[in-house]
Amino acid sequence: MTSESAPATGSIEAVSVDEAADVVEEIVEDAASAPRERLLIALDIDGTILLEDETYSPGVVDAVAEAQRLGHEVMLATGRSWEGTRHILEHLAITPEYVVCSNGAVILKRVGAADAGASYERFHTEEFDATEVLQLLRDHLPSARYMVELPDGRRLYTDHMDEWNVSRADRVPFEQLSAQPVSRVVVVSEDDTDEDFVDLVSRIGLNEVSYAVGWSAWLDIAPQGIDKATGLELVRDWLGIDAARVVVIGDGRNDIGMFRWARAHGGRAIAMGQGPDEVLSEASELTASVTEGGVTAVLKAL
Repeated sequence: MTSESAPATGSIEAVSVDEAADVVEEIVEDAASAPRERLLIALDIDGTILLEDETYSPGVVDAVAEAQRLGHEVMLATGRSWEGTRHILEHLAITPEYVVCSNGAVILKRVGAADAGASYERFHTEEFDATEVLQLLRDHLPSARYMVELPDGRRLYTDHMDEWNVSRADRVPFEQLSAQPVSRVVVVSEDDTDEDFVDLVSRIGLNEVSYAVGWSAWLDIAPQGIDKATGLELVRDWLGIDAARVVVIGDGRNDIGMFRWARAHGGRAIAMGQGPDEVLSEASELTASVTEGGVTAVLKAL
C-alpha cells in the first residue's frame, strides 16, 4: 500500500465508502503480492495432472499459473519421454528451467528466456547396456512390445502401439534394441496386469537396473539407482533451492522414489487419492483424486 493510500500512523481520516474500498483493495493486493519463500514443485503427469483420456484435471491449468505467479518453480517429473512431455508444458503455459523425463534418466534444460517460445535441450542423460535385461524379459514375455530410448532422444520399438508417441522413433527387430547403450527400456504386455508385472520382476530379479510398474502392465526400466528422485535432486541443487522447500505430487509406483526423497529432507510428498495403497503409504500427505482436482487443491492452499 502506498503512503498516499493510508492516513499517518495514529491518525484518523474520514473518507468516502468508495475511497475506503480502494484502500482495502490495495491492502489485499499488497498482501497477495508479498514475497514468499520459493518452492520447487514437481508434478507427475499421468494420473496427476492428466486423466486417463488425456484431458486435464479440473482447475489444474489455472492453479499452476497462480503458483508460478507467486514465484514458485513449477516443473514436471515424468516417466514420459521428452517427445511425450513437451506439449504438456505448452498447454500448461509454463517454461521451467528444467524438466525431468524418462523417470529421471533424462533432464532437459531451457534454452534462453522463460517465454512462450522457449526451447529445451538434453542437458543430462543416464545410460546403460540393456542387452541382458532385454533378453531376460523376452524369455518371460515373448509376446510383449518393447521400446528403448537412446541417449540422444531417438527411440526404437518392436511393434506399434496407439499409446506410444513414435515421433523420432524407428521400428526395428528386437535384436537391434540393444545394439547401443540406452537411457530407458519400456515393456508393455497386453496379456498381463500390473500385478502380473510386479510378480514377474520379483521372480526374475531385476537387480542391476531401476524399474517401475505402471497401471496397465507397463514396465519402465532405467539405469541402476536412477529414478525421479535422482533427477530432482540434481535440479534442486542446480536451482539452489533448499531441500525442505520441495513439494512433489504423484500417483504411481514410479513416484515412490521421489516421495521418499522429499520426506527424507523435510519436503512434502503428496499422493493423489486414487493411487494404490503401496504408493499412498509412502506419501506424507494425501489429496483428492485426479478427477476431483487433487493438484488444484494443493496448489491453491500454498
